Amino acid sequence: MVPPLNFVCFLFSCYKYVILTLAIVGDMFYIEHNGYDKVLIRSAAYDGELHAIATVCDVRLSYGNQLAAIAKAIGQFVMQSGAEGFKTVMLRVFLSDAANQAEEAVACMQEICPQSAIAYIEQPPLNGTKIAVWLYLQKNADVNRIDEKTVMVKRGDMCHLWSANVCNSMAETYAETKQQLDYLDNMLKGQGLNIADNCVRTWFFVQNIDVNYGAVVKARRENFNENGLTKDTHYISSTGIGGRHAEKEVTSVLDAYCVGGLAEGQMRYLYAADNMNRTIEYGVTFERGTYVDYADRRHIFISGTASIDNKGDVVAPGDIVAQTHRMIENVDALLAEAEAGENDLAHIIVYLRDVADYVVVNKLFAERFANVPYVITLAPVCRPGWLIEMECMAIAKRHSSYARFI
Repeated sequence: MVPPLNFVCFLFSCYKYVILTLAIVGDMFYIEHNGYDKVLIRSAAYDGELHAIATVCDVRLSYGNQLAAIAKAIGQFVMQSGAEGFKTVMLRVFLSDAANQAEEAVACMQEICPQSAIAYIEQPPLNGTKIAVWLYLQKNADVNRIDEKTVMVKRGDMCHLWSANVCNSMAETYAETKQQLDYLDNMLKGQGLNIADNCVRTWFFVQNIDVNYGAVVKARRENFNENGLTKDTHYISSTGIGGRHAEKEVTSVLDAYCVGGLAEGQMRYLYAADNMNRTIEYGVTFERGTYVDYADRRHIFISGTASIDNKGDVVAPGDIVAQTHRMIENVDALLAEAEAGENDLAHIIVYLRDVADYVVVNKLFAERFANVPYVITLAPVCRPGWLIEMECMAIAKRHSSYARFI
């Protein structure tokens, strides 16, 4: 179903910004709007869901002024979306210097979105500014906090759990990751759920990833073995990427999305085997992608995806343009396996190892994904030979016998 027309009219008549572009592509409704005092917010909507990415446009502003501008813009965006029944469920703040920025940024976001899960990570936006924000909103969502890390959205017999900034100040990555996954285990058990059946998606943000990623891999593999997750069952879609917490002793941070009340077969996994091999073949344990079916849509979660072939080798070492094209080709193959395509994309996050590659990569994305909200950040990928990685979420039109999402 295309988003209701009254939402389109509402944006024109009530938002205090200039509509720069408006497009309905397939069943996704894309808007780009400006006029929020030096801030651009791009959004994608699908029948009761709204993904948005807010970026600052003026690199000359101090951090304090950038934060004030983006907070004002997001506040207006959330307030006006709220008039249409939307509530913020999850947001992630990308910062250029978490140690000096995170406390104030999180406090601002908590004031604007007190019930939502709020994540932050040091992954500098590569447009030259100091802060960007991804937001996810749902219409008529009953958002409740179950502890300081996790919020729950109840819909009928189903519950959706978003966890943010799960971390421990231990300065030892293996122990930190183990405790993060123990938290996820215990939180889910408290809701009558478990990692194997209910965890849809994870994100691991790793300080000094070239050194510390192996410890994350080890702790995750051990936890998965304890939960019965093996190459013969399934793993969990994930991004493992460079990123830093405000506290230098925190070397790993976990975000997660889980769903309770899933029927058998409602959640399935994506492989694109002609393009990529199974991750266990090079020693890690995550799925390339996952989709969850509902009566009114299909949610598709694409893991962090790089320029890799079906033998697990880096394609086009040292060539950022060729790596970008191969990465997108791999993502397209995963989307196709889920019977979806680029027109179904709700947002994209791009990670670059080298700031010098931003101009060429941004040009490629601006041309290919003109309507899709995206942000490009500085974040080393887990294998040094990969110069770029992207993740995305998509929403495709589907009809099934499962419960409705909205």
